[in-house]
Amino acid sequence: MGQTLLIVESPTKAKTIGKYLGSEYIVKASVGHVRDLPTKELGIEIKDDRFEPHYVPMKGKGKIISELKKAARKADQVLLAPDPDREGEAIAWHIAQELGDKKPIQRVLFHEVTKSAIQKALREPLEININKVNAQQSRRILDRMVGYKISPLLWQTVRRGLSAGRVQSVAVRLVCEREAEIKAFVPVEYWSITTTLEGEIPPSFTAKLHQIDAKKAEVSDQESAERIVADLKQLTCKISKIEKKERKRRPTPPFITSKLQQEAARKLGFSAKKTMMVAQQLYEGIELGTEGPVGLITYMRTDSVRVADSAVSECRELIANLFGQDYLPAKVQFYPNKNASQDAHEAIRPTSVTYVPNEIKDYLGKDQFNLYSLIWKRFVASQMNPARYYQTTVSIMAGENYQLRAVGRHQLFDGFLIVYEEGRDSNGDENGSDTELPALNEGEILNLKDILPKQHFTQPPPRFTESTLVKELEEKGIGRPSTYASIMSTIQDRGYVELQEKRFYPTDLGELVTDLLRQSFPDILNVSFTARMESDLDKVEEGTRDWQALLADFYRPFAAQLDTALETMREAKKAGEEVTDEICDKCGANMVVKWGRNGRFIACPNFPECKNTKDLNEVGEGNGDNRELVDVGDCPECGKPLQLRNGRFGRFISCSNYPECKYTSSVSTGVACPQEGCDGELVEKKSRKGKLFYACNRYPKCTYATWDKPYPLVCPDCDFPFLVEKKGQAAGDKLLRCSQKGCNYQAKVPIIGSKS
Repeated sequence: MGQTLLIVESPTKAKTIGKYLGSEYIVKASVGHVRDLPTKELGIEIKDDRFEPHYVPMKGKGKIISELKKAARKADQVLLAPDPDREGEAIAWHIAQELGDKKPIQRVLFHEVTKSAIQKALREPLEININKVNAQQSRRILDRMVGYKISPLLWQTVRRGLSAGRVQSVAVRLVCEREAEIKAFVPVEYWSITTTLEGEIPPSFTAKLHQIDAKKAEVSDQESAERIVADLKQLTCKISKIEKKERKRRPTPPFITSKLQQEAARKLGFSAKKTMMVAQQLYEGIELGTEGPVGLITYMRTDSVRVADSAVSECRELIANLFGQDYLPAKVQFYPNKNASQDAHEAIRPTSVTYVPNEIKDYLGKDQFNLYSLIWKRFVASQMNPARYYQTTVSIMAGENYQLRAVGRHQLFDGFLIVYEEGRDSNGDENGSDTELPALNEGEILNLKDILPKQHFTQPPPRFTESTLVKELEEKGIGRPSTYASIMSTIQDRGYVELQEKRFYPTDLGELVTDLLRQSFPDILNVSFTARMESDLDKVEEGTRDWQALLADFYRPFAAQLDTALETMREAKKAGEEVTDEICDKCGANMVVKWGRNGRFIACPNFPECKNTKDLNEVGEGNGDNRELVDVGDCPECGKPLQLRNGRFGRFISCSNYPECKYTSSVSTGVACPQEGCDGELVEKKSRKGKLFYACNRYPKCTYATWDKPYPLVCPDCDFPFLVEKKGQAAGDKLLRCSQKGCNYQAKVPIIGSKS
């Protein structure tokens, strides 16, 4: 019997699969895609509503293609086994196109790199799914047309090197719109009133004001809060009703791609890109000592929560053995998919739960172990019994008008929580209902021990984290499991957003490009339009939508917008130019902020008659008041006055006698470096992306740094040597807080005097 050539994507996967197959198989890797559209031209012939892509071998893939062709000539048949998704199907199709039809070529699909899955796939070879291929081609052509047609317009109106993306631009718009919501948000004051009560049996417990005159308590100002506090101090608190209900908390389904990315961000601090990279390693195979390479998880790009019956059976057996029958449901836990089209793959799960994380920890890197543990625990928990608890709600009447409420929880059975609990995206909310209440009885008179009125302000919507942006894209139908990680990376790499303290901020460039595209290409930036396009691509994959018709329906209005876009973008950009206080020293006009090849600068609005321009850093953010001489002492080298300037890396001090004297120094905060054993001081610095921070002037010997502006004021409560500036809850409010862990001191800026 002759040999069979089996082609996969990854060398690691090829090595793992090769372990399971005999000498009659040759296993080769394509190392991803082998063909694509050309890089220096559109590569698509558009004629009579038909779109003909012209594919070429990718740079650096010539040798690999030659090796695959050589191996194919020696084999009796060729089996193509790239990943089981659209990209994998397209890779298989491109390889088949390169190899030609001289040998039988078939497709094999497996969703986990295990011996049984591979052997089953080899027994059931398929034909290449041309609908999947066309869905991938459609997406590639759409993205190419948007990128190659719009990017040159951005070069002409903003600066060279910019690019637009069909899906990424929508993600940037979401970040920009969230930032606009935050800036427009007007905080509203409200007060909570929390009492500390004690019954006949200790301990004491807390109850919050819930109703006033049988209506929801709404306390809007300090005067009202003080009046209510005064009333409560005079009134008797009596328990009017106690409700006890047994509740269940059910486990969450096994991971799909988006949920894995969100949970890895919350619990492990992984970016979406890192999550997928580590998951790919676990999927393709890890060396487990004498056992050799083993694929530890199923395919990691999936929208499905379906699980194979064999995997469920194995999991139930493990639960019974490790945790006991109390944790094993009488029936299999079933989780429905949102729609039938998502059922092509299984959920992300361990290929075998017998590979218990702690038992194979020595063979895994730290990131591999953490992610595998997360996947293993989530899957095992999904097949366990719910947690059960009593929730007790105590209603307390203070007089006839005020109702207080206390909510407590008593766990009866931990269930799946013994293994895993889903993380949450923190938005600053606190939930006190997990507190266990003491023994109480209806009609019992309570002793009021304390009342705490507390001022609050409504909060704007939080900025997106990677986790919450992936969630938003998923909920709005933007992108697909295979694209979320690249979206997160691309919008940062292009300089349209910045990730600061794990939250996305739009850059000036991101907001400008978003505004220009929104006015010139409303469909491209439209969330609903992009979601419908994703749905249409799914229909192409299902065979219910013609891919050429989809492209034509997109291109007709797009081409019409292209005809007028350049002028529209120029007008929109000009209308949005920021007028500064800087006066043109050639013609007297107020200069405006513009964009150029190297970023923002200021220029005379009378161009081309007046061509005066200046570096924005030299004059500050749109005004000239940062060029003034400031009394910061005399130059230690020549005795001339020192000058405070703005530079590329933030503010600095230089000699006014420059360039004859080139003395410079950083702007000191007057705060000694808190690092033990360091005699440096904290000075102003500016990050590569323009954000101000404060670092020790002994760098690189000392690497201490903080984003918070320090003040040389000793904390009155704990004697920590400096305080830091933080934003308060009210708009424009600033607070000085102690940065010492465990100290809660804070005061409004400015503070006069300090403890010495």
